[in-house]
Amino acid sequence: MQEFRREALVNNQPTISFARLKVFKKRISDKRESSQLLIIIKRWVFPAFVIVLWELSGLTGLISETLLPRPSVIFTTFLDLIQTGELLKHFQISLLRALGGFLLGGTLGLLVGLAVGFNQNFEQTIDPTLQMLRTIPTLAVIPLFILWFGFGEVSKILLIAKGAFFPLYVNTFLGIRGVDSKLFAVAKVLEFSRWKQITLLILPSALPNILLGFRLSLGVAWLALVAAELMGSSEGVG
Repeated sequence: MQEFRREALVNNQPTISFARLKVFKKRISDKRESSQLLIIIKRWVFPAFVIVLWELSGLTGLISETLLPRPSVIFTTFLDLIQTGELLKHFQISLLRALGGFLLGGTLGLLVGLAVGFNQNFEQTIDPTLQMLRTIPTLAVIPLFILWFGFGEVSKILLIAKGAFFPLYVNTFLGIRGVDSKLFAVAKVLEFSRWKQITLLILPSALPNILLGFRLSLGVAWLALVAAELMGSSEGVG
């Protein structure tokens, strides 16, 4: 009888340990979920406090609604603009401006970056001037763009293109010049032509930098859009 009980305990031991393991894993997952929920709540505490304080300050008159409207007023106005379709209309105009300037500036930046990266004569001739122009802030050239191109769409698109040009140009140039020299040795052993070196070696190696420049140019184009729509614009989100 005792031997039978011992065999039963031995046979049930893996089942008991597996059940305990499942309970232990469940407790760990519950703790993780509760900790993540607590972190999310902590992140929203301060913004919620600021919004409530802002709303109460507007209701009590501590802050003028002309200078800083209450969050509830902003939200209701936002809903009204969506219902009337006015917000969508102005957003489409801003989107077209940003895309037009990005396509113009980004395309030129990519082409010039490729030319300067592949040709040292272009680098010695063009790159110093472009690097000097790159240090000029976009906001600083707004008066010149207004003087040269007026208040129309041309000045806005060119201002956005100016901002989108340099990130793609610089990253394309650095990506081409940063190709590992060992890859050129391998290409020489394989007897690659110049065209094969460009298409199979240089461009694939420089592609991460080019995509990084693409992302940065897109971000700068949106920032430049804000500055462009400050130039006497009657349409657009800005």
